[in-house]
Formats: sequence, structure tokens, C-alpha cells
Amino acid sequence: MSMNDLDALEAQSIYILREAFNRLDKIAMLWSIGKDSNVMLWLARKAFFGHVPFPVVHVDTKHKIPEMIEFRDRVAKEWNLPLIIGENRPALDAGMGPHQGRVACCSALKTDGLKQILEEHGYTGVIAGIRRDEEGTRAKERVFSPRTEDAGWDFKDQPPEFWDQFKTDFAPGTHLRIHPLLAWTELDVWRYIQRESIPVVDLYFAKNGKRYRSLGCAPCTSGVASTAATVAEIIEELATTRISERSGRAQDQESEDAFERLRAGGYM
Repeated sequence: MSMNDLDALEAQSIYILREAFNRLDKIAMLWSIGKDSNVMLWLARKAFFGHVPFPVVHVDTKHKIPEMIEFRDRVAKEWNLPLIIGENRPALDAGMGPHQGRVACCSALKTDGLKQILEEHGYTGVIAGIRRDEEGTRAKERVFSPRTEDAGWDFKDQPPEFWDQFKTDFAPGTHLRIHPLLAWTELDVWRYIQRESIPVVDLYFAKNGKRYRSLGCAPCTSGVASTAATVAEIIEELATTRISERSGRAQDQESEDAFERLRAGGYM
């Protein structure tokens, strides 16, 4: 892939971010602290001349890997991010965790936690860093994707998007998810991280023969066999690997349609 291709992806994502900011009344950006959302934050800072003009939301399950939280707090301070940290406190107080089923845990701590933030702040749109190539269900998404009143996703009824013509004139009260990285691949993300020197959590780099491909909650996320200890080595590894990106995410393995059910219910 040439740098011109990265330039095209960058330009498209910046256009999407500016279009969302222009078209929607009140938006926020989700920050999972992973590589994709770090790239998305970087693009937002480019799109708006060095700052992020909308809240950056992290849904904290209290089960995240400690290195992720340390990275979040440090980068939020360094980049002066308008950070909002939300959590589903009633579910946490009731002892919700993966021992009650990973899909149930994700639904309560992530999906319901996000819904509480949406209700509290009244966001009409949420920007999320998902990619089509990451998982089959996400391949059904749109860049501007309408949600139901309860933040559910009807993947069988999505607006057409041809030639970068995005539908943004939805009925009043429609909640949207905006996906500026939808056309990117995992390899694109890492090449862009290399080109722009974007910081990422050290968990992505191999230690003792393993590294993380995808980051989530500590009880449900594991590393994959790897010796890639630098961004360049990760790029080289991805050119030949047959291991899926989310192979270390346990909730995806709970049932064949587990991830689709999560996303249909409002998962990020």
C-alpha cells in the first residue's frame, strides 16, 4: 500500500468527522483506548486543528487491564481531552461480572453503561472506531448508522451509501452512530500509526512470546502468540498471519451469534 492510499483514508475520515460535527446537534466520541480509537482521536485532532470539539466518552467496566487505564489518564491529560468516564454503577454494585456470562456482562457494563450516558447527556450522535474487516457483523454497518429509540441496531434496515454519499437527514430524534474508520483495515491502522507516530498501549507489543491484537476487559481478553515487539514488526506479522484479530476476545466465542446480538442491542 502506498502513502497515497493512507492519505485517501485519512481525508475520507476527516470529511466524515467534520460532516458529523456540522450535521448533528450534540455528538460525542467513544474511546475504548484501543488502537482504532486512538487513531480516530488523532484524526479528530487533525480535523479540528489540534483539539477535539466534542466530549470523549470512555465506558469503564472496572474490569479493564490496568495499563489501559493508565494510558487513558495520561493521554487525556497530555492531549487536553474533554473526557467523560461513565459506568453502570447499579450493575457493578450488584456484582455483575463475566462469571454471570460474558455476553450478559458486556450487555450490562458496556451497552447499558453507554445507554445511561446517552440518556444523561442527550447525545444525538456517537462516533465509534469500528472497521468492517474486524468482524463479520460490523461489515453490515453504515458510516452514518441510525439506531432505534432504545439505541438498538436494526442491521436488516440500513440506508444505502454509494460513492461516499451519506444520508444524514434522518427524522428528528433519531440517534446515529458514526463510523469514520469503517473502510480501514487492521493493516491500514498500523501503517497509519507508524506514519503518524501515534501512541498506543504497550500491550500491543510482544512480551514473552505473546501480544494483544485487540484490547478489552482483563477477564475476557487474552494475547496471541507473537514476537512482534515494534510497530514495524506488527505490520510485517499482519501481512502473513492467519489468526483473526478478535481471536483473543472471549465474548465472541460464547455462541455463534453472540457478537451480532450484542451489537443489535446497542453495543459499541
